[in-house]
Amino acid sequence: MNRISLIALGVRDMEKSLAFFRTLGFQTKTEEKNPGIVFFNNEGSKLELFPLEELAKDINFEKPPALPQGGFPGMTLACNMKSREEVDHTMKKAVAAGATLAKEPQELSWGGYGGYFIDLDGYYWEVAYGPDWKFDEQNMLVIE
Repeated sequence: MNRISLIALGVRDMEKSLAFFRTLGFQTKTEEKNPGIVFFNNEGSKLELFPLEELAKDINFEKPPALPQGGFPGMTLACNMKSREEVDHTMKKAVAAGATLAKEPQELSWGGYGGYFIDLDGYYWEVAYGPDWKFDEQNMLVIE
């Protein structure tokens, strides 16, 4: 079980979230504006948007877990870039599409460059670049 095939994000407004991720360049075959579920085909993984209340019911229909009430959810998602310019460009696109800037892109203590934004449903996304990073043929970050 040494892989993650799918990451599901519970979203409060499917139509707005779908438009937000499309603006960032995520690709899907879904043509509807407000589908019941959507899968984005990424290089090496899939990202799923699922209505938040339905996701909680999928975990336990009789006693679904409590829905988040804001604040830090205790996890982040990361998008690793191949240049500082890609970091800046992606952060600007995210904010223009409605994300909240959580950390302005900047030089990082480990020698990289990056920042954070919060998407429409409160998920924190790190957008970062490392000068020594390598990517494989599927554009996945190689960590040795």
